[in-house]
Amino acid sequence: MSIANQIKEYLSHLKVERQLSANTLIAYSKDLEIYSEFLNGLGISDVREITEEHTHNFQLAISSGNYSRTSILRMLASVRGLHKFALREKWVLKDATSGFVPQKIPARLPKALTVQETLALIDALKSSEDLLDMRDYALVEFLYSTGARVSEAVNLSLNDLDLESGSVRLFGKGSKTRVVPVGSHAIAALERYLTRSRPSLMKKTSNLVFLNKQGNALSRNSAFNAVRNSADLAKLRVAVSPHTLRHCFATHLLEGGADLRVVQELLGHASVTTTQIYTQITAQRMREIYSTSHPRARK
Repeated sequence: MSIANQIKEYLSHLKVERQLSANTLIAYSKDLEIYSEFLNGLGISDVREITEEHTHNFQLAISSGNYSRTSILRMLASVRGLHKFALREKWVLKDATSGFVPQKIPARLPKALTVQETLALIDALKSSEDLLDMRDYALVEFLYSTGARVSEAVNLSLNDLDLESGSVRLFGKGSKTRVVPVGSHAIAALERYLTRSRPSLMKKTSNLVFLNKQGNALSRNSAFNAVRNSADLAKLRVAVSPHTLRHCFATHLLEGGADLRVVQELLGHASVTTTQIYTQITAQRMREIYSTSHPRARK
């Protein structure tokens, strides 16, 4: 049986038995096509001919190529899966990928705007009387004030928003619920939107806070566009998204002296380890401020 057919059988196994998504199957297929081309270049046409030396050389080849670390790890996982399947099907007696050396992906620091940049983004639509601008202004104020995920914002129900007490109930990952404060600026923006804009947008009965102009739920894509439009109006030359405001929320709280555990609860992180990445950001920013401000910091 040729490598091509062996890969075909493995992908069929992933589709039928593992029931992987179409996108995942496409990714695996592309990875294994790269692997197959590498093997063909060595004159190998059957998985039974592959040795640990071959798989090790493949790892070296893709590691020195123009692939991201994420792509490399995914490719290695695809190849490892193929060889484990070959072992299970008794095509081979030994897993040729047992010598793969795991590669760690360094944690990427999320990009947070400065306080001044964040306020400029938020205030870009503040004075607009347009109905959709009122909604978008309330949205960006809400995202920065609460640290909510975009999915939590677009699915927010009126029943979960208590402007009188200044709090909101958010439903996060794994259906976990948390109650977080809503700041005074966000409360004012939401009250303005709910009384002056939302009634005109509501073409039918809906309990959702943020609506589109058809009266349906605001989509994630529309929320992204709202944030990007505000950034453009503020003339910010950086890529931003609703998640950027979540990063800003956490970073600015920590820079202001907030306890890490409190920020963890506000963000809805299951582990404080996830939240700790923001401490790296604040430490990095302190170094930048020190290097540019202290007279003896540089030569």
